[in-house]
Amino acid sequence: MPWTWDPAKDRKNRQRHKLSLAAGIPVLDGDPHALSVPDPHPDGDRWRTVGSASGVVILFVVHTLPAPEGTGRIVSVRKATPHERKAYEEGEF
Repeated sequence: MPWTWDPAKDRKNRQRHKLSLAAGIPVLDGDPHALSVPDPHPDGDRWRTVGSASGVVILFVVHTLPAPEGTGRIVSVRKATPHERKAYEEGEF
């Protein structure tokens, strides 16, 4: 599925979390065990997903659901906290 993001947010995410927003794509498109919950952010319909990026690292991704044309927007990507990793490993995010 195609994913988009704001280039300015990508630069900010790289500075803050040392990861590009593109790093979230393997979690969203490639991890069959990724777990998602709604994000209560007031700006709209966002989701929080925790999952494995190519089986190497567990990431926490904030994103929108794909629009009718099939494109979703990645808002933030960071390494999962120990609590989030444990929840992912136990399947209880």
